[in-house]
Amino acid sequence: MKNLALKLWLSIAPFLCLPLLNALEDEDYIWPPDSSDKHPPCVDIPEDLRLCFNVGYGRMMLPNLLDHETIAEVKQQAVSWVPLVHKACHKGTQVLLCSLFAPVCLDRPLYPCRWFCEAVRDSCAPIMQAFGFPWPEMLRCDKFPLGEVCISSNATKSNETDLIAGGSSVCPACENEMKTDLILDQMCASEFAIKTKIKEVKIDNLDRKVILQKRRKLVRAGSMKKQDLKKLVLYLKSGAHCPCQQLENLENHYLIMGRSVGKQYVLTGIHKWDNSSKDFKKTIKKLKNHKCPSYDHVFK
Repeated sequence: MKNLALKLWLSIAPFLCLPLLNALEDEDYIWPPDSSDKHPPCVDIPEDLRLCFNVGYGRMMLPNLLDHETIAEVKQQAVSWVPLVHKACHKGTQVLLCSLFAPVCLDRPLYPCRWFCEAVRDSCAPIMQAFGFPWPEMLRCDKFPLGEVCISSNATKSNETDLIAGGSSVCPACENEMKTDLILDQMCASEFAIKTKIKEVKIDNLDRKVILQKRRKLVRAGSMKKQDLKKLVLYLKSGAHCPCQQLENLENHYLIMGRSVGKQYVLTGIHKWDNSSKDFKKTIKKLKNHKCPSYDHVFK
């Protein structure tokens, strides 16, 4: 079993602390202490667990390190994090999340390194805040180990900076990739979707206030009620100075996604409504009936 475990770790070596492989030889050096002699059961990572299916290994422990006891529960909770991975806010985001959602099968569980968690948090928390989400309790970094027996990413500080500076200067909600899967994932980080035009955009402190035209059509209602739709005003959080091409062209109809945060509605996605595109039409059809986890669980 130990040899098999070492082979599994070697297959994802680029993502691990190098001292980890040597430390696995030491039976007494593990965090947190394991009070059971039973090995946790292992299952194949299913293809529709999109967050972790391609992470670099094929089997995971169940229950996982977030106390999800079934694959159905893991998939229901993990899908909400796929949009954050797509934001590329840190090179190790997927590795951090999958170390908890789909931990690799070993004799004992291994947790992410505290410094690694902190690096991902510092890069990704501002993106989450732009969508109205705080850094969640389940990823509180101070509960993870300080020692060498833990999972980390091989991202260096310099290439993290390059990653952020190289293509993420656009406001997170304004990324304009028209891929079906990405739009559906974005919908799963939202509460509702509408079709409308934009009347006016104003700067409101560090945010942008997006005032809509009167004609608004619900594409996906969520908990949005018709009376709320009539008075809907959206805020692009921390978006006063980042580029958003869509908000500079007020002639187009847009697919606009959002969710309520406190007393405001936050803009979580905006895409040009393109009736000339067959792919876009298919996306809208799928979006109307796409099954997402409750927005209450997104990023939590």
